[in-house]
Amino acid sequence: MEIKVEKPTPEYLEERNVKTWGIWEKGVSRFDWHYDMTEECYILEGEVVVETQDGKKVRFGTGDFVTFPKGLSCVWDIKKPVRKHYNFP
Repeated sequence: MEIKVEKPTPEYLEERNVKTWGIWEKGVSRFDWHYDMTEECYILEGEVVVETQDGKKVRFGTGDFVTFPKGLSCVWDIKKPVRKHYNFP
């Protein structure tokens, strides 16, 4: 299960209506998480390292568009407070 991190164009964000998606915020913290469904998010601010069960670490932050696959279990390690738009397509 791959976490996909991309640098989206403004046009892509507009096509997907990202500005209309909900917003989630969380301070510096570390916690376990499991995805019951695929999640897409656009990071408005912050820095995060997500570690998957197989030990792979994925780093992302401000300006990244991230897709988490359904069924993924991981640990979120928020290095700088995060604010993101999120969507479950």
